[in-house]
Amino acid sequence: MRFTQLSDWLTWQQSFHPRWIDLGLERVRKVFQALRPAYRPPLTITVGGTNGKGSCVALLEAILRAQGLKVGAYTSPHLLRYNERIRIDGVMASDEAIVEAFAKIDAVRGDTSLSFFEFATLAALELFAEAGVEVQVLEVGMGGRLDAVNLVDADVAIIASIDLDHQQWLGETREQIGWEKAGIFRPGRPAVVGDRDLPKSVLDHAKALGTPLWSLGREFDYLCFDARWDWSGPERTLAALPLPALPGRQQFDNAATVLAALAQLEGSLAIAEQAIRIGLKTVRLPGRYQLLPTFPPVLLDVAHNPQAAGRLAEYLQSVYPERRVLALFAVMADKDIEGILRRMGQTVSVWALGPLPGNPRAATEGRIVQAFQKVGLPPPLLGFSSCLQALEALRRQAGPDDLIVAFGSFFLVSAVLASCGEGWNLA
Repeated sequence: MRFTQLSDWLTWQQSFHPRWIDLGLERVRKVFQALRPAYRPPLTITVGGTNGKGSCVALLEAILRAQGLKVGAYTSPHLLRYNERIRIDGVMASDEAIVEAFAKIDAVRGDTSLSFFEFATLAALELFAEAGVEVQVLEVGMGGRLDAVNLVDADVAIIASIDLDHQQWLGETREQIGWEKAGIFRPGRPAVVGDRDLPKSVLDHAKALGTPLWSLGREFDYLCFDARWDWSGPERTLAALPLPALPGRQQFDNAATVLAALAQLEGSLAIAEQAIRIGLKTVRLPGRYQLLPTFPPVLLDVAHNPQAAGRLAEYLQSVYPERRVLALFAVMADKDIEGILRRMGQTVSVWALGPLPGNPRAATEGRIVQAFQKVGLPPPLLGFSSCLQALEALRRQAGPDDLIVAFGSFFLVSAVLASCGEGWNLA
């Protein structure tokens, strides 16, 4: 075995492959075939999309577990511990189990190089196979067509939403990005899209493959009321459902999309209405509109593209209309920083930049300040040595009725969570 500690494996993986992001299935498929030559996947739900992937996975996991099924869930990235990425029946995989899976992968890969994400994907599939899960829910890392998760043929594929992000890899338009994300579709197997503005490329790809496609606002939809909501599909209606426990109006889109995916699987996976109701009420997802009971309160969100930033702005204006908002912000260099700031600019009164030292992918202070200048926003507070120091600077400026929002990169939210130490059960 190359290493016995998970931390050593992760450090090695980060520098082992020459490219952090390396889309393509040839290498990872070769290793997976050596790892699991007679692989027979359990029922598989693959979840892609620009935003909403994590919420859809969490909703599926909660509903399927409420049904009494043994569920494997694979997500990325993590917030506090790498182990969050691989869960079986709601429990994070142990260090020992992940180390053993990495050792098996390393033993069969020969001279094939794998990226950090590819190691994680193979480890998840290996651990789910060993555990004999009945259903595995796999979150796509980027795009879909060339993402490592696309190794497995999905019994139903979900695209939660389609918008601009990762343009240098996926394309500059929603049509191009939609086509990449539709790469998780399979001939004759159903797919669901939770976006009312369906790109023609997605529809055309589904037709070319013979993929039965449902999309929000066409084959399924929902109506919201004060304390309940109704979902309707082609052959079934679910009335007076409990509100999703995840905050934000977009969670109705995500929940409706999940129910459509489960309806598409009714022939092979029967889910009782009671399980749906329990799952909607019990679902949890850290880092998404997560309110920390500090003084003043701190709201965390991993919004890192313009669509997600726009939704966050709408949420703040709806839920906290009278509060002054101060923002702690950090983001990766490959993001549309100007687009994010335009969506949040009218909502935030004071900005501070949270440093992410040692992260080569993070946007520099200079790059972010340039974006502030470009969109006409006042300059942010900067020059801090840590996210905690930047957060304390905002706290000193905040009044008793103000709200601090820490948003942008997963790395920023992770740093704030670790600093605040507010016990949040990530399992």
